[in-house]
Amino acid sequence: MHNVSRSHTHLDMSPASMSKIAIYHNPNCGTSRNVLALIRNSGIEPTIIEYLKTPPSRETLAALLAGMKMQPHELLRRKGTPYEELDLGNPGWSDEEIIGFMLQHPILIERPIVVTPLATKLCRPSEAVLDILPDPPRAPFAKEDGEVVIDETLQRVK
Repeated sequence: MHNVSRSHTHLDMSPASMSKIAIYHNPNCGTSRNVLALIRNSGIEPTIIEYLKTPPSRETLAALLAGMKMQPHELLRRKGTPYEELDLGNPGWSDEEIIGFMLQHPILIERPIVVTPLATKLCRPSEAVLDILPDPPRAPFAKEDGEVVIDETLQRVK
């Protein structure tokens, strides 16, 4: 497993530099844990970036946003973050200012983001990761809550 958690390590995980799969992961998030398990269920051990410990650089965050064709405000997480206190719903903030807040408070970055050779995607709901994995599932799969995603015939249910 490639677990990147050193606070001063900044890997170039931009889509252009990726030759394998990476997940911007929060181990305390059920959706993120389900996405990681779905990646592993396809036989891949991804590079795991615990982005709260190792936030992306401004350049990497901009590349991730571009790869997902998202504007910074679309990647803002509201629940359990300083979104309201910082008044980030205010349309007066520029994209650069919003990115600055995300870099200052990485919890504001919605997760999980997965980078594969096929695409970069915010994988919510967790089964969205199946759209960008290069290899098919190897076994049936149910989310932590018991919801079946891959059935006994290895077909996607959702």
